[in-house]
Amino acid sequence: MKQAFTLAEVLITLGIIGIVAALTLPALISSNRNKQLETALKRSYSLLSQALNMYQAANGEPVTSENIGEYELKPILMKYLRYVKDCGKGTDIDKACIPNLDAGGDKYNDVKRTYKTFSGKTDMYLYNIDDGQFVLNDGTLIMLENSPVSGSRILITVDVNGYNNRPNRLGHDVFLFQLGSDGRLIPGGAEGTAYYSKNDTYCSLTSTGNTNGAGCTYKALSDKDYFNNLPK
Repeated sequence: MKQAFTLAEVLITLGIIGIVAALTLPALISSNRNKQLETALKRSYSLLSQALNMYQAANGEPVTSENIGEYELKPILMKYLRYVKDCGKGTDIDKACIPNLDAGGDKYNDVKRTYKTFSGKTDMYLYNIDDGQFVLNDGTLIMLENSPVSGSRILITVDVNGYNNRPNRLGHDVFLFQLGSDGRLIPGGAEGTAYYSKNDTYCSLTSTGNTNGAGCTYKALSDKDYFNNLPK
């Protein structure tokens, strides 16, 4: 007589495998996605830093608010980065760009699908990204703050997996950098940047402020456990 499993035993085993998979797969998927976001952030940081360094090598001076004018940052970066789409300042040019961002009038209320803050409780402050957008060949969306209204502050925000891919949240897949007075690209939240805070005001799990997450970039690049502890 040959030994064999009964149908009931096979079904029970498959059921157990299914339960284990249901319990572990979401965590594995989330971990893999977070690792991809971490890698993409580091890549964006490197590419932008290289572009700024190439400009300085070619022109003998760094890019700072003292030597470039209003809206001049975008063509400088586009010259040294491989881009596939020029979004202007953010009108309805392409689905990869944020629509209606520069449509005139009450433009920010017209944005139907926007970014959320780090905690997910509030819409992101859009004035930091309304002075030019373009899409890189890897899908990264670059967004700029480069206007007289911002004074001497020049900001570069990156959506590392593109506007059409979630989570579309500051400090998750959207990260802010600031140009230093010496032309260095400084992660948002580093000491000396506009969104630095000793008590994590700009990278808070609970804050409802519309710039919450603007100060997370430094943590995302320096804390090895950062992407494992993102808020839901």
